[in-house]
Amino acid sequence: MPLADFSPSFSLRRRAISAGAWNLGALVTSQAFRLGGNLVMARLLIPEMFGIMMIATTLSVVLHLLSDVGLRQNIIQSPRGDDPVFLNTIWTVQILRGLILFASTLLIAGGVWFAQSLNLWAVDSTYAAPELPLVLAVTGVLALLFGLQSTKVDLAVRALQQKKVVLAEFASQLAGLLIMLVLGYFTRSLWSLVIAGLASAVVSTLLGHFWFEGPNNRLQWDRSALDELVGFGRWILLSSAVGVLAMYGDRFWFGGSMTAAELGVYSIAVLILGSLQLGMQRLIGAVALPSFGEASRVKDNDRLLKLYYRFKLMFDVACLFFCGLFLTGSQLLIDILYDHRYAQAGSMMAILSLSFFTMRYLLANQVWIALGHTKYQAMDNIIRVVSLWTLLPLLLAVGGVKYAIWGVALHTFPTLILVFYVNCRLGMFNLKRELVVLPMLLVGALCGELLSSLAKWL
Repeated sequence: MPLADFSPSFSLRRRAISAGAWNLGALVTSQAFRLGGNLVMARLLIPEMFGIMMIATTLSVVLHLLSDVGLRQNIIQSPRGDDPVFLNTIWTVQILRGLILFASTLLIAGGVWFAQSLNLWAVDSTYAAPELPLVLAVTGVLALLFGLQSTKVDLAVRALQQKKVVLAEFASQLAGLLIMLVLGYFTRSLWSLVIAGLASAVVSTLLGHFWFEGPNNRLQWDRSALDELVGFGRWILLSSAVGVLAMYGDRFWFGGSMTAAELGVYSIAVLILGSLQLGMQRLIGAVALPSFGEASRVKDNDRLLKLYYRFKLMFDVACLFFCGLFLTGSQLLIDILYDHRYAQAGSMMAILSLSFFTMRYLLANQVWIALGHTKYQAMDNIIRVVSLWTLLPLLLAVGGVKYAIWGVALHTFPTLILVFYVNCRLGMFNLKRELVVLPMLLVGALCGELLSSLAKWL
């Protein structure tokens, strides 16, 4: 359906519900693919390969976030978000960013190889794995592919047209999954994971250009569009640059203090929780942010507050339930899904599940962005990175990796001070709403304990 076909009668609420339904379906399907593929590959490959791939994937994401100036968020919230000149300028910036990221990845890969040749890494650490430099270099191609992605996809998200977005993601994931399984079965090689990621990105980029509706992208440089991008994106850039150190700092530290096999086991715990959390974050970004953005553009603060509380209730209930469920049921899940080589992932996942408690406040960040208060998001991420990078080295020195995992799980709790302060200033804090959902934590924990007891009894 073309963007112009939306009539006023097709309300924001109906579009948000439609987008939410499609994203919920995509969330379930996507994570089923991801987890199913991982379960098969865990039996075809050795844990060390997952540890190496975790470092390569982390570097790709880190470089992406370190240069994030909020291109998609800008398209979603800007009054010029459907202006071809504005979109082409953003696309040009996106391509330049991809080239810079690719070159940066090659330099880092060369640095890792040089450090290995000088024996600068601990012999048993993941950074000393001989395959790592080449894997890093090849995964750098992802930056080029993402840089070429069409802004037509962002226009679809802006208009809450999630059907095509979801189907395109489904197609790209399916292509990557099939290639990964086929190559993994015949080669038993780490490269099956690398090539699958590249194939998925190629399919996603091609679909964005040739399947989505909207103006075709071309190279263009408009100064007014660039000024708006810089004005909006400076806090996003700071937020992302700082936030990436908080989100992925654990992998930087553990890459030097865990063997590749240990990091591979840790990656399983992170994968399961991370898949669910990422899916929930994407659901918020695809449904809540466009809804908040539309309400803020028409200066309807009452409508914005009602939307926030409606989304918040559902998100709070889900996050608290999952927090309790994984706290008591993680070991059972790992024992069912994986063999004995990955048993330690259960205790790791139980500790990491505490992050769900603070994750529910990410919804407030979307309101801050919609209102243009991106500086608060930057402050939130600064608190996270200071907390994590203080706790991890301290706990590693005191008790090793087992203690440090607690630091990963709890480092976001200091951000609650900022969240409550900002929400009070914006009239978004309601103590009754905060307290009434807390019993869901106990409900989730009891469900996890009940399932674990039933499994032992059977």
